[in-house]
Amino acid sequence: MMNSIDLQKLRNAEYLQYMKDFSGIISLNNSAQFDIEAKFNAFTIKIGELEALYKKALASEKTQELLLIDARRDAAINGIYYFLFSYTYHFETAKQQNAQVLLENMALYGSGIARLNYQAETATLNNLIRDWENKPELTHAIAEFGLTEWVTELKTANEEFNTKYLSRTQEYGDASPETIKLKREEVNVAYYALRDRIDALHLLVETPPSPYVTVINQLNALTDQYNVLLVNRKPDSPDAIDPEDSVK
Repeated sequence: MMNSIDLQKLRNAEYLQYMKDFSGIISLNNSAQFDIEAKFNAFTIKIGELEALYKKALASEKTQELLLIDARRDAAINGIYYFLFSYTYHFETAKQQNAQVLLENMALYGSGIARLNYQAETATLNNLIRDWENKPELTHAIAEFGLTEWVTELKTANEEFNTKYLSRTQEYGDASPETIKLKREEVNVAYYALRDRIDALHLLVETPPSPYVTVINQLNALTDQYNVLLVNRKPDSPDAIDPEDSVK
């Protein structure tokens, strides 16, 4: 029987490669010898459609621009954080207290702001900057440290990112009503139909050896490799470019 895998946990690039590898292994075992052609063809067609969407997203000029702007705002928020952190060791009590006030405010929004996904980081920075601009004790601390220009850079980069992100979303919508998420669901249906077909035919073999044993063993080895990847992944590890922006 086929080993299982939580497909939802695979990032888009990993998911696409897993499906292509799954299809490739079946092809290498001469898929024509199995009674699976209809489901196998349907599966490969869906993989092709997903790959086309994924390549389109990666090729988007706006995607590359988003990466650059995101790096700007990450550098700004990280720079502010480490600047303030260094001042918690300052010999002047007033500077220590001002740094602590701002760091405590940042802590309200969680650690690792720069590691949040695109949408979450945008919203978090908006709220953080609003605090710094409207709460007197925070505004005072920002001014005392001379961080106004740095905060302006952070705000500008975040606003530019959001504008570009919405523009890219509109571009995708105009180009195609399909999204990678929906296409993945379609691939899932074809994948499970093919997998279950192979399992069923294997179980129905009355006289061993089953012609499906080799391909099933190879597919299970593939699935095991991806399961190991999921188990070993660190929760906060940065993602490669992912058009759905579920994680960074």
